[in-house]
Amino acid sequence: MEYIVSARKYRPITFDTVVGQAALTTTLKNAVKSGKLAHAYLFCGPRGVGKTTCARIFAKAINCQNPTADGEACNACESCQSFNEQRSLNIFELDAASNNSVEHIKTLMEQTRIPPQLGKYKVFIIDEVHMLSTSAFNAFLKTLEEPPAHVIFILATTEKHKILPTILSRCQIYDFERMTVRNTVDHLKHVAEQEGIAYEEEALAVIAEKADGGMRDALSIFDQAASFCQGNITYQKVIEDLNVLDSENYFQIIDLSINNKVSDIMVLLNSIINKGFDGGLMIQGLAKHVRNVLMAKDPQTLPLLEVSDQQRQRYQEQAKKAETRFLYQTLRLMNQCDINYRQSSNKRLLVELTLIEIAQITQPDDGVSAGRRPKRLKSLFKTLIQQSQPKTAAPQVAVAEPAASTPAQAPKEQGNPSAPSNPRNSRSASGPSSPSTPSTPTAPKLGNIGFSWSNLRGKSSKMNIIPGSLADKDQQTADNQPFTQEDLELQWLSMCNRMPQQFSGIAARMKNMNPVITEMPQIEVTVDNELVQKEMQDIFKSILKTLKIYLHNDGITLTILVSDKPASQKILTRREQFEEMSEKNPAVEALRQAFDLELA
Repeated sequence: MEYIVSARKYRPITFDTVVGQAALTTTLKNAVKSGKLAHAYLFCGPRGVGKTTCARIFAKAINCQNPTADGEACNACESCQSFNEQRSLNIFELDAASNNSVEHIKTLMEQTRIPPQLGKYKVFIIDEVHMLSTSAFNAFLKTLEEPPAHVIFILATTEKHKILPTILSRCQIYDFERMTVRNTVDHLKHVAEQEGIAYEEEALAVIAEKADGGMRDALSIFDQAASFCQGNITYQKVIEDLNVLDSENYFQIIDLSINNKVSDIMVLLNSIINKGFDGGLMIQGLAKHVRNVLMAKDPQTLPLLEVSDQQRQRYQEQAKKAETRFLYQTLRLMNQCDINYRQSSNKRLLVELTLIEIAQITQPDDGVSAGRRPKRLKSLFKTLIQQSQPKTAAPQVAVAEPAASTPAQAPKEQGNPSAPSNPRNSRSASGPSSPSTPSTPTAPKLGNIGFSWSNLRGKSSKMNIIPGSLADKDQQTADNQPFTQEDLELQWLSMCNRMPQQFSGIAARMKNMNPVITEMPQIEVTVDNELVQKEMQDIFKSILKTLKIYLHNDGITLTILVSDKPASQKILTRREQFEEMSEKNPAVEALRQAFDLELA
């Protein structure tokens, strides 16, 4: 006896046997019963969901001489018999993938002129219609718009977006749905019972998930599994035959993650990879598993699980143990891992780090675990600062106000940057600066440790923060300590690094400047142009005050000079460069003449 694959053997022959398309088949049956038939239909949807099968059943029902009350074909009349025996002259099938030229369409259009010999209609089924060329579509367009009364076109395609809008507007469009796991499993059960094959429902669910919504794919996989299992389709044999990762691994990873068992997860991941499974596919499968666990937490979303009844029960049990926050963060981490997987040069390390982070989501805040960052780092630093903080008075920052107002005092750490004041625009290159007003030393506050320019400025929008003298008694007197060129360059660079964000442009230029000591304690700095000099003049007092404080010398003066512009040099052409070389070295010209060379 000849073997026929299940996809052909159990192909539906009536509307009632079509799986998963109840709404569409009901519409088509009603059209047959009422006799209200359109001249063109378009069946579109994923592969293996019954588009061509429904087209054949519909074409058969249209020409049936004695249709049933439900709109089905009788399978007894001459028209039905000729169709079943594949000798019907009224139903034509054309594969547009291999017959997509204008000549093929013109031949088809000529056949439409001949009326049917038996029955009412000539039905033309064009499969994979999106494969027609643009010129073929245009040749088909006029006939599709005004076909003869005895002609009906049924077009089938998996890619509706590739069809011309002028074609779509002339057809009744039927969108076929993907097969659900439940519908696929039920149909596979029917096939297995008809074939006398024992099965486990979980095994059929794996086949249905592998088919990804296509019934034809599901039946092909079913035949493969039945051949491998020798008449007894079990879960273990199916996952072995299809090389599918056992869902038990996903349940174990989530259980271990909830209990923060990183080491056990790493061992399990190693065994999965050693079996030949890709880490990226494992992450995708785990993400789908976590999504199912999340759906199982709420009875309202429980029907969204396309799994067997046994699997649904397991998801519900795990959902009771997993917190919603844990599931959300796990999905976010796995989604990020999936995005970065292809670009990663060390893919296994990326998967391991992701699983480590997942395993530490539920870890207590004060717990210690490999790879987990402590959350109370700030309090730790406060303790270290308190232990190392000297009990002497803290350095102060002098606050200068415009016009001759009384300077305010603000706590400041040694080495903090100073924000420039806003003095009047002055073209003077140098000048003395008035000393800061001394203040009473105060105890340091830990809340001010690490404050920046921005929060200093936030204390008063009308005051400008500039570095002041140190607040202890020894520093209140005039300071005239000598300093070296290295000290000057170090403090100059430090000052540039401390300047606020709004002065980042001039700070970057000042880093490339080289201040020099002309005569102690006189300092000169040379700038490239007058624009840079103008910007430095705007913050001149702050620069000078900062240098006095950090170089411990109140007698420092600062002069800003503009460098002389170098004379512009003419850019020589290649010929001028060669002539200049020949003048300096006559041997070059002699060489050119000896070899009769020309300048390119």
